[in-house]
Amino acid sequence: MPELHKLREKIDKLDHRIVELLNERAKIVLEVGKAKKNKQLKVHSQEREKAILRKLQESNPGPFPNETLKLIYEEIISASVALQQPLKIAYLGPASTFTHLAARRKFGSSSEYLPESTIKEVFESVFRGKVNYGVVPIENSTEGVVNYTLDMFMDSDLMIASEIMLEISHNLLSKSGKKSDVKKIYSHPQAKAQCRSWLERSFPGVQIIDELSTAAAAKRVSRNPSSAAVASELAASVYNLNFIEKGIEDNKRNVTRFLIIAKESPGRTGKDKTSIMFSIKDKPGALFLILRPFSKYKLNLTKIESRPSKRKAWEYIFFVDMGGHIEDRNLMKAIKEVQKECLFFKVLGSYPSAD
Repeated sequence: MPELHKLREKIDKLDHRIVELLNERAKIVLEVGKAKKNKQLKVHSQEREKAILRKLQESNPGPFPNETLKLIYEEIISASVALQQPLKIAYLGPASTFTHLAARRKFGSSSEYLPESTIKEVFESVFRGKVNYGVVPIENSTEGVVNYTLDMFMDSDLMIASEIMLEISHNLLSKSGKKSDVKKIYSHPQAKAQCRSWLERSFPGVQIIDELSTAAAAKRVSRNPSSAAVASELAASVYNLNFIEKGIEDNKRNVTRFLIIAKESPGRTGKDKTSIMFSIKDKPGALFLILRPFSKYKLNLTKIESRPSKRKAWEYIFFVDMGGHIEDRNLMKAIKEVQKECLFFKVLGSYPSAD
């Protein structure tokens, strides 16, 4: 026991030193804030944040795990930015949606979060300068692309500033936490689709009613003791619900990608992705001619998606993601060649690639 007491004393001293160092860091951050203000620079720099996290992980000798170190420093950075000026983030609400969870994961608990009812309203909040960033879903590994988000980029001047990959785990929640009490289940259609087999097997014949979001489902169930909701752990906490079952998604490798939108894209970080959109001439081999420069300059296309342009019958807009930054020489060369074959072409942004 004396040995244990000595070890705990060492930990207490280290904790005290960590607090001292955090406050030393905070004082320097405030000086940085003044310098940025004098030069009229943005408070938040994604390039700088990415560089800090990368250097810390590369220099970490262990045994403290890198992923946990990253989470801790994301919160330190969030608090540091808030000392200068809290970031304002719009997201597809209401509170406790997976988009809200993704936003908090990226920007930390010290930022201000504004829920919006639609993806369009998130775009408008960013465009009007009401917030610094917006967070919207773009695709799910099980259910595919969120078409409305793609459509918004057709007429918007906003850029993609970053992306977030979030593992999605659904839970069945209710007031009592008892399976026998459930007469109806509420869910967002996409969440329902991701849990279809489990729901059919566990609640055969029980009516499943669509809601606008998993958070809205949880909110409704918080007022109805004979119902249950498919929702997140955050929703359970926000609406004071109990778990009937955790992790009910059919595919345990269920990931949703979210985009962070802003008025401009960040500079190079060394691990970047670029997104473009274009329409092509209606002629044989048109798509081949578009794709050939990417192969020629050895660029990795990570996604190709098409959508009707809604302007002319049978005209399509293509969305493409690729590795690299718009400032990279080969990527710039490829884009110049691609533009020659397009009726319409737009760079949506170059941004840090999610881990």
